[in-house]
Parts: sequence; C-alpha cells; structure tokens
Amino acid sequence: MTSIPDITLNNGQTIPQFGLGVFQIEPKDTVAAVSTALEAGYRHIDTAEMYGNEAEVGEAITRSGLDRGEIFVTSKLGNDAHEPDEARQAFEGTLKALGTGYVDLFLIHWPLPARYGGDFVQTWQVLEEFYREGRARSIGVSNFQPHHLRRLHGETQIPPAVNQIEVHPYLTQDDLRAFCAEHQIAIEAWSPLGQGSVLDDPAIVSIAERAGKTPAQVVLRWHIQRGDIVFPKSVTPDRIRENIAIFDFELSAADVEDITVLNKDERTGPDPDKFDGR
Repeated sequence: MTSIPDITLNNGQTIPQFGLGVFQIEPKDTVAAVSTALEAGYRHIDTAEMYGNEAEVGEAITRSGLDRGEIFVTSKLGNDAHEPDEARQAFEGTLKALGTGYVDLFLIHWPLPARYGGDFVQTWQVLEEFYREGRARSIGVSNFQPHHLRRLHGETQIPPAVNQIEVHPYLTQDDLRAFCAEHQIAIEAWSPLGQGSVLDDPAIVSIAERAGKTPAQVVLRWHIQRGDIVFPKSVTPDRIRENIAIFDFELSAADVEDITVLNKDERTGPDPDKFDGR
C-alpha cells in the first residue's frame, strides 16, 4: 500500500497530500473511479455540489468497507447558494448526498465578485457555523485571491484552512502561494496537469525520460515537492494507479526549478476576479 504524506492544516487537522478529484467525472462513472482509487490506496476524495456526483462518491465509500474516518472527503458550496439560508440548505444537501454526518473539508467554491458584489464574507460566516458544530472538520476557500483573503482575515474569526486554486507548470501562482504560506493557508492545486497541456513540454518530457516516469507523474511529483495538495482526475483504472505511483522517486532541486520556470501565467479555467458563476 502506498504511503501518502499528510499535511497538517492551521487548525491541527491533517489532510492526505494526494487524492482523487472527481470534477468532470459523470455520475455513472464515479462509483467505479472512486472504488478503484480507494483500492489503490487513495484516502482523499475531492468533490463538489456543482459536480453532481456527491451521492456516487458516498456510495463508493460505503461499498469500500473502509471506516469513514480513514477517508478525507472534501466538498464545496454551489455558486447559487451564497445567501446564508441557501448555504445552510446546500450543506444539508451535501451531507445527505454523501451519506455522512460530516465532511472533512468544506469550501466556498468561488468568490463570485460579479454576481454578489464580493460579499462572500457573510457566506464564510455560515461556514464558520458548520465548523463550530463539527459537521465540517475544516473549512476553506477555492479560487480566492489575496484581496479576498485579506477581507476574510479582517472581518471573520476563523481563517481558511486551505485555498484550492488552479496550479500547474504553466500557472505556478508563486505570489499567491507565498501569500497563503505567510498566512498558514495550505494550497490545493486543481487542474494540476493543466488539462494535459503541459505533458508534451520538452523540459517535462526530458525529466520524465531521465526519471523513468511518465510526464504526468513528474508533474504530480513537482506539486508534491513544492508542498501542494494535489488530486488528479481520471476514470481509467490504469491511470488512477499510475498517478499515485509518485512516492518512489524524487526530483532534483534543478528539476523542480526547470519545471517552475515554465510558468506562462496561462489559465485553463476562469479568472477568479471576473467569473460570476455562470
């Protein structure tokens, strides 16, 4: 069984540094994908209300026979549920879909500046309720920029445990990562392979050939060595098993730097300062 390192969050809870993301996995394929991942040693599953597959994630966990406490489950608040009562109702829906009395981590999915005028603070205060009740063991945000995080710091009581952001070799987010490190906010990397766009880069291919690994494994290892929490998505059993096989080698400091300098500030997803949730 692969030994996956844990990261200790700012509230003392631990999170496996590697897991499975189920974004863009159809509900009909989710049980099989999650089941394969759990059999391969994954113990961290990242889902969201918007993905439409929370119930299938819960079903796979139940079928696995593993103790609920062995599996770290993240979900996220839908973009249409930022008003306090709507957020409470949405969270109840998440717990019901997953079939659990709690989630390990619950996130505000997007700050939604255009639709809500940036008033994510009241939404965060509702997540603080879930945390105090113990129904969310940790709470955090996704796609938040430094100016969003400064507002939370100044106007709320509980700091985010994580910020889940787009990170890959063509979008290294070094300034945002440094800001989060300064404030003890762990970074989770979504789209860690840049939707596959980085895998043909000659620098990455060359490193992979020297390491005897695939380009995807090299990029995932780069994330791990930089301290990111990462959860690549796949529905292919062999790829699911291949992705986790990154703890038997290390990149040199020069390799890490050679990948980091590939940054182009190139997003595959929306700009958080402009995305309105639609």
